[in-house]
Amino acid sequence: MKNILFILSIFLCGEGFSQEAFAFFTQNGKRTSYRKLLRKSKKADIVLFGEYHNNPIAHWLEVKLTKDLLGKRSLILGAEMFERDNQDALDGYLEGTIDQKGLDTLARLWKNYKTDYKPWVDLAKREKLPIVATNIPRKYANLVYKKGLQALDTLPSAERKWIVSLPFPYDGKLSQYEKMKKMARHNPENLPMAQAIKDATMAESIETHYKKGSLFLHLNGSYHSDFFQGIYWYLRRRNPNLKILTISTLSQSNLKKLPSEAYGQADFILVVDEDMTGSY
Repeated sequence: MKNILFILSIFLCGEGFSQEAFAFFTQNGKRTSYRKLLRKSKKADIVLFGEYHNNPIAHWLEVKLTKDLLGKRSLILGAEMFERDNQDALDGYLEGTIDQKGLDTLARLWKNYKTDYKPWVDLAKREKLPIVATNIPRKYANLVYKKGLQALDTLPSAERKWIVSLPFPYDGKLSQYEKMKKMARHNPENLPMAQAIKDATMAESIETHYKKGSLFLHLNGSYHSDFFQGIYWYLRRRNPNLKILTISTLSQSNLKKLPSEAYGQADFILVVDEDMTGSY
């Protein structure tokens, strides 16, 4: 994270250096600002921050946004990067009953955890903020990919608490799921189902832990909430009255204009210079 901040300081604060590192756009392609994103976020019930998992600008802004949302309203955090059955280990780390080594041992942390997510988790720890492990354990999503949704019917009841309540709605005609079918080399029908059960599980986790009057900030890969589908679609079905704000991330050379195919991708679209180094 220190290296990332050094790079950003060059982009943002370097004397005589005018090259932009990133830009924000609205869903209609209009240039906007972080200040407006923050103002809108403060009025939302739920913010879905769609990131590129290896993008240092997105990770830096996740930390910054979390800091800037601290205040009068209760702030609840959640993340795709933590699976439901790792909640106890995550709570133990946040509460100080286990150290980083213990978290490494007890939780299935992503390979880029230390560079990309630890600063955010440690911020939550310092500020005594809860983090909800929202995602389905990977093995169950893999089961759906290999054998279809019906394979979940064979799970013992003790394991079903780690996944969304069954049955759950699934619309394979949503554009993001249709894209997945076209990209799949194997099991084209099952791949979007595996994605959907992740989306549905995360949405259920968010809606269950959301408290009226609070603000829930959730980190997830952009594809899980792009074009107001995925997690967003499931949240809307669960509670249509929720005020949900979405953020998406793009990487491209031109920071002056949003490509037409990205219109409608999210409420706010973070466009990062494609030359920005990746964390992996």
